[in-house]
Amino acid sequence: MSKKTDQKIPLDINKTASYLDISEKRLEKLIERRILTANWGKYRQLLRFDKKVSHIEEGSVLNQQSNELELVRGFPKIRRALLLESAIIKNFETADSVAIEEKMNGYNVRAAEINGEVLAFTRGGLVCPYTTEKVRELINLDFFRDHPDLVLCAEMVGPDNPYVPKDIYNIDSLQFFVFDIRKKNTGKPYSIDEKRKLADEYGLAQVKFFGEYPVRDASQKIMKIIEELGKDKREGVVVKDPEMVLQPMKYTTSQSNCADLEHAFKFYNDTGRDYLFSRIVREGFQSVEWNENDEELQKRCIQLGQSILIPMVETINKVGCGERITDDVQIRVKSLHTAGKFKNYLQRLGVEAVFEEPVKEDDQYLVRIKKLNKSTNDKTESIWKGDYW
Repeated sequence: MSKKTDQKIPLDINKTASYLDISEKRLEKLIERRILTANWGKYRQLLRFDKKVSHIEEGSVLNQQSNELELVRGFPKIRRALLLESAIIKNFETADSVAIEEKMNGYNVRAAEINGEVLAFTRGGLVCPYTTEKVRELINLDFFRDHPDLVLCAEMVGPDNPYVPKDIYNIDSLQFFVFDIRKKNTGKPYSIDEKRKLADEYGLAQVKFFGEYPVRDASQKIMKIIEELGKDKREGVVVKDPEMVLQPMKYTTSQSNCADLEHAFKFYNDTGRDYLFSRIVREGFQSVEWNENDEELQKRCIQLGQSILIPMVETINKVGCGERITDDVQIRVKSLHTAGKFKNYLQRLGVEAVFEEPVKEDDQYLVRIKKLNKSTNDKTESIWKGDYW
C-alpha cells in the first residue's frame, strides 16, 4: 500500500519519489521543510520546488493529474559573461558557431497546458493570475492543443508590467516573446532552428535573432550589437549553442546596468547588496575589454555615478518632506476579478501595495498600483530624525 504524506498535500510518496528519481525519505523531508510546497487556491495540486534539489531546478512544478505525474522544469539560470571574448571561447569551444538573440528586459514566464488549462508560471513556480490572463489573450492557444507536451519559455515585456515595466520596446501594453521551447518532464530544449520554425508556425512573437557567427568572430559582432542596443537602453544579448546542447550565457549593455541601478538606489535599503555590487563590477570589466580611453572612461564614470546618487538623493529629499516612496506600476485587465486575484497574490507574496480605482479604457481596465518599499522609507525617515546608520 502506498504511503501518503501527513501534510495537507495529497501525494503518493512511493510513486512520486520514483518519478523524481529521489528517495522516499528525501521527498518527505522536502515536504516537511516546505522546499516542495503547494501553489495557492485552486492550484494546490501543483507543487513547486522552492529551491534546486539535485537535478531538479528551482521553480519546477510537479503536476498530479489523476494517476499520472508530469513536471514543468524550472528555467535554468543563465550564467553571465563579464569578459565577452574569453567567456565565449572557453564555454563554446566545442561548437563551430554561436547564435545571438536579444535579452529583453521584462520578467521570465513559462506557459504550459496543465489539466486542460493554459497557465503561466513565474520563475519561482507560482501561478500568476495576471500573467495567466495575459498569456491566454496574447498567444495562439492552438499551440498547446497540438503540443500539450511542450513549454513556452518567454519574456513578458511592456509598460503594463507589474514587475519590470519598460516603455523602450514600442509596446502599448504587454507582449509575450518566446525565447525557448522545452519539453515537459525532461526540460530538453528545441534547437534554435526548430524553435523558430515552430514559433513562426503558430504566429508566436519571438525575441530578436541577430544571427549565427563563428565562435572566434562572435565577440566583435556582439560588441557592435551591444553598442546599438545600448543606444535604445535595451538590456543585452543571450549567446547560445545553435543545437542548445551547451549552456547559454548572457551579456548586458552599460545602459541596462545603470538603469537597474537607478531603480534600485531609489529603494536603496530594500535592494540586496549583491544586486547592486554586481552591476558596478560589470561596468569595470566592460570598460577594460572595450579598451576605453580616458574620455570614454570618464563618461562611463559619470553615467554610473549619476545612476547611483541621483535617485538616492531624490528619495532622501522626498522622505524628508514627508512623502512615501513607492514603486509605481500598472496592469491592464479585461476582468476586475483578475485584478482582485492579483491583489491577493501580491499579499500572499508579502508585497504591500495600494491599488487605485480602475479606469475603464475601451474593453479593459487600467489599474495603477503603488508598491510600498517599507525598509527604505522607514530607514530614511529614522535617519532624518537623528538615528545612526
